[in-house]
Amino acid sequence: MSLVEPAQSLSPEAAVTQSLDAPLVAIVGATGAVGVELLRCLEERDFPLSGLRLLASPRSAGQTFRFRGQELTVEALGPDSFEGVGLALFSAGSGVSKQYASLAVAAGAVVVDNSSAFRMDAAVPLVVPEVNGDAIARHKGIVANPNCVAAIATVPLWPLHQRHRIRKVIAATYQAASGAGAAAMEELRQSTAAYLAGEAFEPRVLRHPYAFNLFSHDSAMDPETGTNGEESKVMAETKRILNLPDLAMGITCVRVPVLRAHCIALTVEFAEPVTPQAVRDLLAAAPGVRVVDDAASNHYPMPVEASGQGDVLAGRIRQDSSDPSGRTVSLFVAGDQLLKGAALNAVQIAERLVGRS
Repeated sequence: MSLVEPAQSLSPEAAVTQSLDAPLVAIVGATGAVGVELLRCLEERDFPLSGLRLLASPRSAGQTFRFRGQELTVEALGPDSFEGVGLALFSAGSGVSKQYASLAVAAGAVVVDNSSAFRMDAAVPLVVPEVNGDAIARHKGIVANPNCVAAIATVPLWPLHQRHRIRKVIAATYQAASGAGAAAMEELRQSTAAYLAGEAFEPRVLRHPYAFNLFSHDSAMDPETGTNGEESKVMAETKRILNLPDLAMGITCVRVPVLRAHCIALTVEFAEPVTPQAVRDLLAAAPGVRVVDDAASNHYPMPVEASGQGDVLAGRIRQDSSDPSGRTVSLFVAGDQLLKGAALNAVQIAERLVGRS
């Protein structure tokens, strides 16, 4: 079958069966930053599919992308877009997901949703495959992809918790423009060029100047707790992914002038004394983690090295000097927000759905 050829109409039952083999795949939000990475991940990982349908808003319809040597044209998303689709990868915002995910499921597709729409729905698995991949089997048509920070953080936290129970996590994030989408990435480029040229630049995507600046994540603030929406999401989702509803956790989320790849400073308290070397050894053997911890060269996780690859880099592993009991270790991690924090994680979920891993 040509990748751009519409699939033959299938019953919902047939489409679900198809999704366990080589489905017709739809990408919703195909022209966005994550959508482009979804397309690239499917190609680079040789994902088994019988066809690919690219969907986006009407203003993006008609754009073309290359996939496996063929040119695919973006179609306008609509109620009938999911006929014959076995797997739908959504990355177009929670409003679009709430409107169209149920239509995709009704048409017979399994949805992997990258928005916040279903992440805290008890009936929808929230999955990082290296952590709780078995939860995928409990899906009822939708699997949720986590917040990018929660996804990146839980990959190294999980192997540590499996060996030494985690009691508390304090975190500070250094979040790249990629977390706010392609428009924010372009605003960083343009504002940086204007700054270096001595020209004025009026922010349009983010509310504060971005070039050579950093600021608190500009999601809505809860006036009672002082916690912003990003911080609340990360804490709630991290607890859910790790299945630690009572985990003590605090976080400060900050936007930094980096194009892509988020970094997180983590201070982790365990139920028992743990040495930095024990943490280093556990992470070195963990799936999805690469230890970058060279003190002699001052070489630790950096966005420039995390970008464009799927591992979470972990380093700066050291005892927390504020805890004389030896139960607390600090580390610094970096992961590509567009990949492990979004597109790659979604494709890894999809690979589980088709029985590939």
